[in-house]
Amino acid sequence: MQDKKQSAPGDGLRSVRTTTFFRAINFELYAKPNAVIMGLGLVAIAGCAGYIAYMRSKYEKLGYYAAVKADGTEQFVKKKSKWD
Repeated sequence: MQDKKQSAPGDGLRSVRTTTFFRAINFELYAKPNAVIMGLGLVAIAGCAGYIAYMRSKYEKLGYYAAVKADGTEQFVKKKSKWD
């Protein structure tokens, strides 16, 4: 009377018998991809990268450059002329 479904090639992890705890911990393995959420994530990452590039170019146009100190930290420093 039990209707046992046979797994076919390409079924992936959805066909394997697992515990509810395993499915809750490894949710990404069982969830179907969502194109809308993926698109929003790509737009957000591209926006952040674009903003960082914009801010860096803004500081470079103002005459700042990234200087590395002796302790290894990076700091934006205003360019100075030897003629001043």
